[in-house]
Amino acid sequence: MSRNKVMMIALTGAMVIGWISWRAGAPPPNGDSTEGKTIVSVTLPALTGAAAEGADIFKSKCATCHGANAGGVDGKGPPLVHKYYEPGHHGDMAFVLAARQGVRRHHWNFGDMPAVAGVTDADIAAIIAYVRQVQKANGIF
Repeated sequence: MSRNKVMMIALTGAMVIGWISWRAGAPPPNGDSTEGKTIVSVTLPALTGAAAEGADIFKSKCATCHGANAGGVDGKGPPLVHKYYEPGHHGDMAFVLAARQGVRRHHWNFGDMPAVAGVTDADIAAIIAYVRQVQKANGIF
């Protein structure tokens, strides 16, 4: 197979993957508004340790956009109970940096995430413990 043909196949594959990722955060194709609805159904486990504390902090600092149980809110923010946010793809430091500095949109079409005002490092650690425990209960890792 020629080098140009291999490059065209790779480029086409990258474009398809990019389109699929972009569509994951796009509104429904029929134009129906689903804004404000939960994106992913989440099973909430019995929370233990830091995760129980993190649940309260998450609800006050994150739930408006990411949903009460991290299932996302259509039109506002992505679900954190999603394969994009598993530890192998978005490690704990990605959550730390997002909370401290904000993050540019990259997997979804919700716009950039601003830094979270008023959270301490201990708050962020508890939020991460909460998200990871909920992810695990929902088969994310």
